[in-house]
Amino acid sequence: MEHKSNTAPLYEALLAYRDSGQRSFHVPGHKNGQVYRGLLEQTDQQQLDWGADEIHGLTNHVGDGTDESAADVDVVPVSAFLEMMRLDVTEISGTDDLHHPEGVILEAQQLAADCFGAEESFFLVGGSTAGNLSLLLTVCNEPNSLVLVQRNVHKSVIHGLMLAGARAVFLEPWVDPASGLAVMPSLETVQAAVQAYPEAKAVLVTLPNYYGMGADLRPIAEMCHDAGMPLLVDEAHGAHYGQHPEMPASALSCGADGVVQSTHKMLSAFTMGAMLHVQGPRLNRSLLRQRLAMVQSSSPSYPVMASLDLARRLLHTQGANAFTAGLAAVDAFKRGLAELPRFRLLQPAQLLQQEPPAGAKPAAGGKSEAAGAPGRPEAVPAAALPSAAGYTAQDPFKAVIYDGTGVLSGYGLQQQLEARGCVPEMSDERYVVLLFTLGSTLRDAEHLLQALRQISLEQEQSQSRGEQPQRFTKEAANYISTWNNFQEGTPFSEPIPFTLQPIMEEDTTEVSIDKCVGLRSAEMVIPYPPGIPLVYAGERISASMASRIKLLRDEGARFHGVSDTSLQSLKIIRE
Repeated sequence: MEHKSNTAPLYEALLAYRDSGQRSFHVPGHKNGQVYRGLLEQTDQQQLDWGADEIHGLTNHVGDGTDESAADVDVVPVSAFLEMMRLDVTEISGTDDLHHPEGVILEAQQLAADCFGAEESFFLVGGSTAGNLSLLLTVCNEPNSLVLVQRNVHKSVIHGLMLAGARAVFLEPWVDPASGLAVMPSLETVQAAVQAYPEAKAVLVTLPNYYGMGADLRPIAEMCHDAGMPLLVDEAHGAHYGQHPEMPASALSCGADGVVQSTHKMLSAFTMGAMLHVQGPRLNRSLLRQRLAMVQSSSPSYPVMASLDLARRLLHTQGANAFTAGLAAVDAFKRGLAELPRFRLLQPAQLLQQEPPAGAKPAAGGKSEAAGAPGRPEAVPAAALPSAAGYTAQDPFKAVIYDGTGVLSGYGLQQQLEARGCVPEMSDERYVVLLFTLGSTLRDAEHLLQALRQISLEQEQSQSRGEQPQRFTKEAANYISTWNNFQEGTPFSEPIPFTLQPIMEEDTTEVSIDKCVGLRSAEMVIPYPPGIPLVYAGERISASMASRIKLLRDEGARFHGVSDTSLQSLKIIRE
């Protein structure tokens, strides 16, 4: 079945419904926003009846209960929200069904598969979380199924293991010595784990990481396939990969069997809009559809799905040109940053040469975005890189900066930027992640540069007054990120069982974080963002874990999953 790539079938079906004038005798209860428009029409009529002077006096009392009609004005959403409600429909004639698509949703998903290079694509309305859960519930098709899992994964992967009642062998990630950041497991680590556990149902890795760091996935995909295992990739932050010559290669193009992407993160979909792409014979597609129906709402959001359709159409119609403005913005920022010696940019020592996407023109000189830029190394062929080099690709849209003078921590720099109207994606003890996308502008870049100039100038002025700044950040060797949670000394763990069986309150006790080493945790400890558990329920707490928790706590990190959010104590399983 051939489709026109410049159409957006699902979005266009919603527009047709909006313009049809049909009366709703179905859910949702807001009746295409009619519940609010009725209030708005009543208020408009009262304005005509009473006159402008009376209305002016009336609006001074809106919401104070002095007049019911005045309160009506206060509860009506803005017009843009009302317009969106006209597109918020359900499964009726012409709008198809996400869980059994035969019409416009099926066509939209087929167009997405064509755009992203998959054999089959599925729309997700619960973010990448829904995709990770469904993939794990598919490959873990029997109790105690074993999966080889990168240790520093998003909490949704841990939840998927719990739902599946699976066992996980955790693979320790390769750590970039220059930055102190964990990327993904080395080929040697994955190979050793596959040989030790040939019965494993799949290998699951995360690429890129939250900082946009990555490496060549092809050797791992080939090795998994040689062992008869599917490779699953949480590519939540790489939906744009492979769509432009300056982007790293996509996980699908490297041979991954199941790939989850957050289309809302780095492309243009609404929040919660994501996609699951599959290819090859190693995943049970019919079981995957059943699992998707289990973890996704039976009443999915049509505006979210339509935004996925539109995000795909933007790429299909504009191709690599969709990224021109955003790349110009981030390039302008990086050029300006080079003139601010205090602030430095995270970048790989060697850059992997990426293959351009089919039909795309290579960048000038055939180099990646970073190659040839001021202070950047030249790109080198993959064959020239040692196999252990786990950081050879950087997302050009993730500008990861840090204070080279060590005065400001990442947390402190984020606070300074926010005070000047720039809101970063995240920060940790050392770094601030500045996320550009295809929607970024040159004005965004200039605003950011101006904020950094002001921060730098204020430090210079304080030093000229004789004030000695306190060095706040640590050297890379002592740096600990919320992204890292590896255990020293072993490339992979023993099989760890996961279950939905709760730990009963009477079987737990509160213990000071200073005294919990050697005890088993009764709760997950999850620094957020990015949501990667440092400790999971049932895991024995090592001295390095405890020190890492305390360090992050003292630096101001936020935590999910713990009953004591101040992290003075942890819930421990009585033994």
